[in-house]
Amino acid sequence: MPDIILSMTGISKSFGGVKALRGVNLEVAHGEVHALIGENGAGKSTLMKILSGAIKADNGEMFLDGEPYRPRDPLQARQTGISMVYQELNLAMHLTVEENLMLGIEKSQFGLIRRNMYRDRIREALDTLQHPDLTPNARVMDLSPAARQLVEIARGLITDTKVYVLDEPTSSLSKMDTEHLFGVINTLKSRNVSIIYISHFLEEIKYVADRFTVLRDGETVGHGDVRDTTTEKIIELMVGRPLTDMFPRIPHEIGEELISVSNISSKPLPEQVTFTVRRGEILGIAGLVGAGRTETLRILYGLNELSSGEIKISGYSGITGKITPPVMIGRKVAYLSEDRKNEGLALECTIAVNITLSSLKKHGTWGFVSDRTLNETSHRWVDTLAIKVDSVTNKVESLSGGNQQKVALARLLEEEADVFLLDEPTRGVDVGSKVEIFRLIGELASQGKALIIVSSYLPELLGICDTIAVMHRGILGSKQPVEQWDEFSIMNEATSGIEGTV
Repeated sequence: MPDIILSMTGISKSFGGVKALRGVNLEVAHGEVHALIGENGAGKSTLMKILSGAIKADNGEMFLDGEPYRPRDPLQARQTGISMVYQELNLAMHLTVEENLMLGIEKSQFGLIRRNMYRDRIREALDTLQHPDLTPNARVMDLSPAARQLVEIARGLITDTKVYVLDEPTSSLSKMDTEHLFGVINTLKSRNVSIIYISHFLEEIKYVADRFTVLRDGETVGHGDVRDTTTEKIIELMVGRPLTDMFPRIPHEIGEELISVSNISSKPLPEQVTFTVRRGEILGIAGLVGAGRTETLRILYGLNELSSGEIKISGYSGITGKITPPVMIGRKVAYLSEDRKNEGLALECTIAVNITLSSLKKHGTWGFVSDRTLNETSHRWVDTLAIKVDSVTNKVESLSGGNQQKVALARLLEEEADVFLLDEPTRGVDVGSKVEIFRLIGELASQGKALIIVSSYLPELLGICDTIAVMHRGILGSKQPVEQWDEFSIMNEATSGIEGTV
């Protein structure tokens, strides 16, 4: 019997008429990595918000180190020894890395903050994470999403933590950063720190976790030792049925050239990008975080400046100067940002508004938009994409991460685009929703759409793409049929820049 540090028993929570948790049980032992698994909306985040003091449970008991545990707020939870890194980052973007790490634990004397008290621990934490952009004086708004994720992780490294909760910690990390994180986790385990690890990457769970608990529809449906189970069994527990095909292949034909990109560049990245994508083709762009993949998509949509080169969409004249998103929307180009929270959605607006926001012209007359029309359109996409909502008039921030991603995709589909730029389309999405998104991508290809997908998850690119090209330090290599790639050859080109397939 493991030595238990955290016990959560019979935890229940309702929001209005919606029961988010129904008597959930969770036990975590000293010095173990315990995987908390479930689809989006299964109750994982709600359970962890209760643990971290962000919300109160309706029923149930919690014990920490054998003592009753009832945090009144997140600060008390942190002071008691619970460190929480949420899936959606919770940073003060205008402050520096050091200032973010000190928030809530500042020490003062005569009204002045004593910054030097934590500087050694901050420097040690940042050195442990080994990311070149993470310096104490760097402003968080200037960091990449991957570096921002590491700032959240660093918070727990500078306090005396007993239980460390990591909610999708690698969703924005490169393979190298992920390996560094696993090294940090091993260091924490050696210090007898317990870790609750939430991830939709089941291969990570098999690699890093000791035990697991599965939630489905707000209930505990399974638990055990990771080494004694299979990935297939975990997926079956998550979705309530066997999942036979992770990467469904929808038949589609590749037609004539639809988008041509010639020697485009920007400052600081990319330096040189040339490729073509045909109708019905799914092109995957691989590479390390920071290689220029995201910047390339942002140029194609007019969010980043085009310094040189030409972009041509079939049926339209080539673009060599200033580009704006309205221009690209007019040329039937749609873009899904990797930063769902800050760019992909208007979180405080309704689901209906988010789905129709970039296509309002076709829903209005003489400058007036009908709420009834917007709601009817939104209901159609909610049904088509199986988005779990109570009402399309609810704010989109009330949805789980996977359902938020579906809303963002529904907005693109409502634009009736021909070219889809998808940046990390399954980031923070559960296994069941991933399969649905993969199937949707295949269906778009079967309709003759051209899709360009950036993903840090190599099995995803290998599983759904027709062709793959690898970016290294701002330069995109030549694309090759997916059959000529494997994970090793992709990583070899991503890290060395030397082209070469299997």
